[in-house]
Amino acid sequence: MKNRIQSIDILRGLTIFLMIVVNTPGSWSHVYAPLLHAKWHGTTPTDLVFPSFLFIVGMSMFISFKKASSSNKLLFGKVLKRGLLILLIGLALNWFPFYHQNIVDLRIFGVLQRIALAFLLAGFILSFIKKRNHIIIAFVVLLLAHWGILYFFPVGADPFALDGNISGPLDIILVGEKHVYGGFGIPFDPEGLLGTLSSAGQVLLGYLVCRYFMESNALVNGKTRNLLFFGITAIGLGLLWNIIYPINKPLWTGSYVFFTSGIITLVWALLIWVIDIMKLDKWAFVFKVFGRNPLISYVLSIVVVKILMRIIKIEESNGYALLYQKVFQPIGDKLGSLLFALSITMLVWLFAYWLYKKGKVIRV
Repeated sequence: MKNRIQSIDILRGLTIFLMIVVNTPGSWSHVYAPLLHAKWHGTTPTDLVFPSFLFIVGMSMFISFKKASSSNKLLFGKVLKRGLLILLIGLALNWFPFYHQNIVDLRIFGVLQRIALAFLLAGFILSFIKKRNHIIIAFVVLLLAHWGILYFFPVGADPFALDGNISGPLDIILVGEKHVYGGFGIPFDPEGLLGTLSSAGQVLLGYLVCRYFMESNALVNGKTRNLLFFGITAIGLGLLWNIIYPINKPLWTGSYVFFTSGIITLVWALLIWVIDIMKLDKWAFVFKVFGRNPLISYVLSIVVVKILMRIIKIEESNGYALLYQKVFQPIGDKLGSLLFALSITMLVWLFAYWLYKKGKVIRV
């Protein structure tokens, strides 16, 4: 399609907005339930945010690949360069502000690392496989391979339990226990290596959905209803597979991929109707600004939080805690925590707005 699909920008910006909000509460002890991740199996609204970003990565890959005229090898060369750069940025964010932690104790995985690895794997596939049916086969293989490794190589009675899955021990073998996330009470990284398989599958699914929409000229031909059909079908497949393969974000299971992708597609279909068809887009300006510079906005949000927590030290506390306690908590524990998150989000938005007004797009 010749005209830009504004709903994709809005969806991307909405995702970044929510990513910052759910990552920066004033206090993790005071958070509204929908803004918390599910403890293990199942999903909350917050568990839709990260897969949305990966799904949109796939959508963006279709648009950028369609414009590219490079050979397969040159195309993957560009993917490799960008993926490695995102990976390095993720590692740098984990280490920032550098002086507080020895690099030998650095956590290896993280959000940007998961995005980078999924982007690299999906990008490799899409650089050399062009036929839609072959991409669908690759998507199925990735999800089934992930399920098979988890199911046939458990380390406990339940292959999908926190202490029974192979994903955690595999990461420990590969990078060492001190480099793995410990927030679950045992060494287990929710952005670990094995989950890259299904995460890359989610990128491929975003690519396929966008490819159908763009190639069929769905907006002009009134075929957006097919997105509703796909979304409902994907949700149904996720719930059906959930019976034997639980919907689980930390493991990033295939049922989770189907379930979340279905919801994301329904949200996109709604945005298409409101933004691209009805032309009601003024309400979404905040998200449009974020959508133009998503990566730098996310990176800046992490930097701001770490500056407040690690650099600004006041007596035995830090800037982050004191700002919440002195300014926002008096409003109410949970409400104040949410308003704190929104204030950080809007601080980052001001920078994104400056870039927007300047017409600058920071890409890696």
